[in-house]
Amino acid sequence: MTTVEPHRRLSQRDREILRDVIGTYIFTGQPVSSRTVAKLERHGLSAATIRNVMADLEEMGYLTHPHTSAGRVPTGEGYHLYIESLMPNRPVPVRDRRTIEEGLRATDSEELMASAGQLLSDLTHQIGIVITPAIGETVVKAVNFLQLSGRKVLCVVVSSSGFIDNKVIETEEPLSREELTRISNYLTDNFGGQTVREIRQRLLAMMAEERARVDQLLGNAIALAQRALRAGESPEVVVKGTSAVLHRPELADIDRVRRLLETFSNKAGLVRILGQLIEGEGVRVVIGEDSDLTSDLDFSLVATSYGIGDTPLGAVGIFGPSRMEYQKLIPLVDLFGEKLSRALEVASFERA
Repeated sequence: MTTVEPHRRLSQRDREILRDVIGTYIFTGQPVSSRTVAKLERHGLSAATIRNVMADLEEMGYLTHPHTSAGRVPTGEGYHLYIESLMPNRPVPVRDRRTIEEGLRATDSEELMASAGQLLSDLTHQIGIVITPAIGETVVKAVNFLQLSGRKVLCVVVSSSGFIDNKVIETEEPLSREELTRISNYLTDNFGGQTVREIRQRLLAMMAEERARVDQLLGNAIALAQRALRAGESPEVVVKGTSAVLHRPELADIDRVRRLLETFSNKAGLVRILGQLIEGEGVRVVIGEDSDLTSDLDFSLVATSYGIGDTPLGAVGIFGPSRMEYQKLIPLVDLFGEKLSRALEVASFERA
């Protein structure tokens, strides 16, 4: 026997009342009573009839009510149904489009990633989150070594997408500027177009070869590359605009503020959960009990991936109380991901 999904049993009247309850709660932040819905005068129903419908919706799992109030608030399931088929379509305002395009106009990939999270937070009044590419999957375009002093050398790794990783390393013995230039050219010519992970694997294989122990240039190149490309495999997460949500009534309890700050101090956990969004297409909405990240605080995450061409590089999104204007914020996050991808393509092309 085929199991019918609960929301498919909803009548048009049920759906309209659920839409009004959720829309009113998002706007006011207060539990919604049947009398409040009746005052909207859109349904032609008495408060008693609406109360019965709301009780049915609660039984189905779309609404719940705080123990201190007779009014109802949406559950995660209710929000998901609202997002999927009840909320009105709202295009991104021209002003916000212009702000995004102007804010992502930087020609340097590092500048783009540094500003993206704050820009998104400013636009949405939520916490902006950006997952940057994992270094292990970064495709290397060029490697340059610059002499500093003594045995200290600055290594500059430029990725094909325009990201730059700078690191100061120490050599076993002083190397001249000319030797560093030859090593830079050798690594760029022989490893350009490969990921950091692939380069590491090749370096390990080359270290076992007799030639690497005889050829001084090759030996120095392998030694420097090993130090320069020693980095974490996981993506990094950048959090901006935490103060944007601290004034919300949902965070009036100091204990919830503490838990929010603890959530962002656990970068490894954030990367694990948010990293799952990188492979997906379109906007993903994670609400309440959907994940460990959102359940403890009753928050929501609205995120989308960004990348160059068909290659995903990371994810960008917003994090805040589940009572957010999804009809406004989902299209905005979607557009932001598209514009960030386009800006990175332009930055990559200009570096080529």
